Amino acid sequence: MTNPPGRAGGGAILWRTIRRHRARLSAGIVLVSVHQLAETMVPIAIGVIVAKAITPSSTSALVWSIGALAVLFLVLTAAWRYGARLLVGAMELEAHLLRVEVAGRILDPRGVRTDLRAGELLTVATSDAEREAWIVDIVPRGAAALTALTASAVALLVINVPLGLAVLVGTPIVLGVMQLAAPLVTRRVTAQQETTARAAAVATDLVAGLRPLRGLGAERRAADRYRDASRGALDATLHAARATGAFTGASVTVSGLLAVGVAGLAGWFALEGHLGVGELITVVGLAQFVIEPLGTLSRLPGFVAVSRASANRLALLLDAEPLVPAGDRPLPDGTDLDLADVGFRSLDGLSLRARPGELLGVLAHRPEDAEALAHLLSGHVPASEYRGSVTVGGVPLSDIEPVHARRALLVEPHHTDLFAGTVGSNVTAGLVDADTDTVWRALVASAAVDVVDAHADGLDMEITDRGTSLSGGQRQRVALARALLAGTPLLVLHDPTTAVDAVTEQSIADGIADLRHGDTDRAHTTVLITSSPALLAAADRVLVIGDGTVVAEGEHAELVAQDESYRKAVLR
Repeated sequence: MTNPPGRAGGGAILWRTIRRHRARLSAGIVLVSVHQLAETMVPIAIGVIVAKAITPSSTSALVWSIGALAVLFLVLTAAWRYGARLLVGAMELEAHLLRVEVAGRILDPRGVRTDLRAGELLTVATSDAEREAWIVDIVPRGAAALTALTASAVALLVINVPLGLAVLVGTPIVLGVMQLAAPLVTRRVTAQQETTARAAAVATDLVAGLRPLRGLGAERRAADRYRDASRGALDATLHAARATGAFTGASVTVSGLLAVGVAGLAGWFALEGHLGVGELITVVGLAQFVIEPLGTLSRLPGFVAVSRASANRLALLLDAEPLVPAGDRPLPDGTDLDLADVGFRSLDGLSLRARPGELLGVLAHRPEDAEALAHLLSGHVPASEYRGSVTVGGVPLSDIEPVHARRALLVEPHHTDLFAGTVGSNVTAGLVDADTDTVWRALVASAAVDVVDAHADGLDMEITDRGTSLSGGQRQRVALARALLAGTPLLVLHDPTTAVDAVTEQSIADGIADLRHGDTDRAHTTVLITSSPALLAAADRVLVIGDGTVVAEGEHAELVAQDESYRKAVLR
């Protein structure tokens, strides 16, 4: 996994991009600069042909001149073709590397401390990564344009000193004036990218929650919310477009005025007899040609502003601190789970222990207590944000190296996502080399085998992103199969059966107990955070959480008989 580039923000990311593609950049700069030199030589060559071949009517000189001009165009074309190929390849490679790096930061087992939502992260990983990579194209374009202007100025100095000085003095003035407006463009573009990302985040949230919204009849309100976000993004885009358009228009106008001024001055010198016909043609050709590199240089600050704005947004993620520190302890030997006097969110002095090999049921009277417990055990909460201790196998969870912690303890949340692909690829996501028999036992234990058998393609059945092509119950069963297949020593399941019927729920309860606890030689520990009577009945022991702490303990049948609040919570 690539390390964050540091705390210097977008500027450091841009410099890193330039450094890691310096070989291709150097070669590309040389080739596109050769292209621009050859472009500069074209009007000079035409002027020489007029002066040395056409004016004196020399056929041999004309033939040699046309041959030389053909070679010049061959060099011009080849240099551009191979230079552009190098630079486009470097730009696309950088965009790819950034996308991979962003994905790596998002998937880091330690988590990442950022306020960016899912839609914003998607924008950072796609459009911002692409725009930051523009710097690989911007630098060579600037170098080539400077090369062309320098060569043109030198040629004009040789022909006429005032004409050369006009270009040498006028170019920095044009660029300096245009640079004054660059910060405004950067601010407008940054604001536009931020609002666009927020609109994408709202759209992502709406798509993810489309079914519940339809069930509540809240589609209109959700549409209004997205409309407001989209309107904000449109307004910001228009502001940025106006600033960029004004900047581009002003740069082209100023560059054109400089070129026209040089051409006009050349015409006056020709009328005064200071320039010959061939020299006049060369000067006018160069004056027309310099419009392009001048325009390129004057527009580059706008492109740099866009690239820098995207780099700044990338830095929000790549510079972000890990959510939890990197532990240094290896995978613990034990499979017991201990919480001692834990305070986190709604939890207040919670103490519980899941013994090695135990199937422990946990009933929380308040949903927020169940959510807090599942989130705390997920390993995404730094030790500084909760009170008390959480240990796995006698080792504090915060001290275990995150990759090892995931191998020891897996928490399957209530709201889980599937990926676009097949049922099989989703189930085996955590254990891609699992044999068919192992996969099948996980499918049977989770009752996901019914999902597979109901479709002609079986495990090859295609499902859409987030599993939206499946029903809620089918998604739960496929996700549960994935969690069971992982086979972690400690497994925490939070409400894994809320969307299935009672018969399927009983089948799942039996399946979990048989798969993870049927073999006495296996020391798997399972914690079921649920109010399902079938799952709680399968548990060896049940803990009841009320007001953030354990208020009762016992077997399911015992609690049903003796605890009225427990009975009301679980009997449906």
